[in-house]
Amino acid sequence: MAVESTQGAPAGVAERDRASTAERALGFIHQAWRPVALLALLFVAWWVITATGLVQPYLVASPGDTFSTIAEKSDYFWEHTFITLWETVAGFLLAIVVGVVTAVIMVYSTTLERTLYPLLLFAQVIPKIAVAPLFVVWLGFGTEPKILVALLMAFFPIVISMVTGLKSIDPEMLQLSATMGASPMKTFYKIRLPASLPHLFSGLKIGATLAVTGAVVGEFVGANEGLGYVIQQANGNFDTPTLFAGLVIMSVLGILLFALVEVLEYFVLPWHASRRIDAATTSM
Repeated sequence: MAVESTQGAPAGVAERDRASTAERALGFIHQAWRPVALLALLFVAWWVITATGLVQPYLVASPGDTFSTIAEKSDYFWEHTFITLWETVAGFLLAIVVGVVTAVIMVYSTTLERTLYPLLLFAQVIPKIAVAPLFVVWLGFGTEPKILVALLMAFFPIVISMVTGLKSIDPEMLQLSATMGASPMKTFYKIRLPASLPHLFSGLKIGATLAVTGAVVGEFVGANEGLGYVIQQANGNFDTPTLFAGLVIMSVLGILLFALVEVLEYFVLPWHASRRIDAATTSM
């Protein structure tokens, strides 16, 4: 009898886990159709504006010309898109590591927080397009300056969100943890870090889109490859379809990175209050 109950329990747990995963996936799809529908409406509006001749073709390329240009120059666009994607992902991942570490240091040291916070704010308000040429002078025309600009663009929202999350813990919870004899490290992993994840994911979603912008801004300043280079060359040659094709691909990269973070948040934080509210709202 004991063996049967032991064998039966994992099967039941597995079935519940599969059902829970399926429910979360269906819930995500149910939420995703609205932005997809909005994008479809924007696409139709774009097509109507260009098809009716409200604007000249040299000002706004039609969807047909834009996507036919992407199809005709697929190898060209793929080569430059891969460069921008690499710069974006590298800068974004570095921003996550540096941002999280900086946030933890600032939360656990009031002196460092008061020292670093004004510097972070000062660095954020400086236009990145203004300092990007310095990075090119210092690091050359390779991918390093673009990765650095992407890192700087994504860093600020990540570190601020993480600091906010780490500080949002109820002080009574921390006192209880100390009373129970938990070490600072255990308190961090068991209490502070899980409670900060919703705030962190909010910063990650903002940082993901800014990282794309940062990589392209770096390519505007000095590059011979990447989507920023493609857009700049097309603008100089008055090649509107190629320019719009580069903008579309750049936008898709940002949307995909945002969606990737959103999906990760959806499955990592199913317990968060925002998810329960979404479920209750969509079921009504």
